[in-house]
Amino acid sequence: MNEREAVQALAALAQPVRLRAFRALVQAGAEGLTPGALAEALHVTPSALSFHLKELLHAGLVTQQRQGRHLIYRAAFTTMQALLAYLTENCCRGQACAVAADELSCPT
Repeated sequence: MNEREAVQALAALAQPVRLRAFRALVQAGAEGLTPGALAEALHVTPSALSFHLKELLHAGLVTQQRQGRHLIYRAAFTTMQALLAYLTENCCRGQACAVAADELSCPT
């Protein structure tokens, strides 16, 4: 992932409905969700959700697959992992970081 892609992904997530949609898709896992199920779960109108899903799709954070008459959206875990790797690429001044008590801690 490069800087431009990271900024685009972070910008897409920097909106409450899109962040909630992405988190719901992460929780749904490989099964994914239809736009209708997602709109109902998030309490947003289908037209508003369509706009937000388009932004997440454009940023590469979700995928879309047609199954018959339905669209299935899934979180793009590879892109999210690449974003996290980009953000933490040079953490702890190149030393191994240890995760303790839900925090990223660096050796001193």
